[in-house]
Amino acid sequence: MVTKAGEAIWVEKYRPGSLEEMVGQDAIVPLLRSYAAKRSMPHLLFAGPPGTGKTTAALALARDLFGSEWRQNLLELNSSDERGIDTVRTTIKQYARTAPLGNVGFKLLFLDEADNLTAEAQAALRRLMERYSGSCRFILSCNYSSRIIDPIQSRCAVFRFRAYSPEAVRAQLERVAKAEGRTVTPEALETIVAAAAGDLRRATNLLQLAATHADAVTAETVKEYATVPLRREVEAMLEAALRDNFAEARRRLYAIITDRGASGEEILRAIHSYLPDISDAVLPPRDKVRLVEFLGEVDFRLAEGASDRIQLEAVLAHVAAGSSARR
Repeated sequence: MVTKAGEAIWVEKYRPGSLEEMVGQDAIVPLLRSYAAKRSMPHLLFAGPPGTGKTTAALALARDLFGSEWRQNLLELNSSDERGIDTVRTTIKQYARTAPLGNVGFKLLFLDEADNLTAEAQAALRRLMERYSGSCRFILSCNYSSRIIDPIQSRCAVFRFRAYSPEAVRAQLERVAKAEGRTVTPEALETIVAAAAGDLRRATNLLQLAATHADAVTAETVKEYATVPLRREVEAMLEAALRDNFAEARRRLYAIITDRGASGEEILRAIHSYLPDISDAVLPPRDKVRLVEFLGEVDFRLAEGASDRIQLEAVLAHVAAGSSARR
């Protein structure tokens, strides 16, 4: 996979080819290695946020299991594109019922973003998992395991992937930068780590984007191309609201949306992550609880298609009104 300029996309270029090469997820990778070593495994369910290694783990497990024949023994589908019952009844069923190649005894079907499958498709998938378990093992990947029906979850070994720690993200970025011969300042690394928020894919993409326009990656270069709100900007916005200065907080919100191109969900996540660091003297614990409850309501509204700006203005108004009432 390459970019327009012909340069390989670093996310794919440096994707681990084996479970031995994976970083992070120390509670999960050793178990997957034991499956590969024994050539025996149950159906698997990988759940966790984006960019935490779910797809990488599935592909690396396939390579370790089948060696050079891994492509012939793995079918990868994305449920966002093929989410209906027809896909389960045709594509998946036809693949699952055929015999595997090699001496492993089964083949793999990797269903990415399985939480996008309809209820009918999941019910049909459950029956296929029972019927063809002898010839095919299923690996399901999802962001929210609560959207997977219980009968499927009970048939899988569930692995919950966590967001990467800042140390793991930083170490991987340093390895990529060294391999590419790029100079990255410590401040730039910290800016990327903060912007990625545990998403290693996002961090690697941001590093490549910043390095495309300059051999030496600085914090200023990263900030210019970061499409997520940076911690300092969100802090300044909330501090204005906590001072009961709604107009200033609103201006800073618009700057994050227009200058950064950040989505409402990204800004909301940044606000949520910053809340624990606000002093209790500035925002008492009871008010933090009420604000978290309000953020949950706004998150639901955004998921239902409400206006980003109006909903986030409502958050700032909620904070400013609470600050005014405490005075």
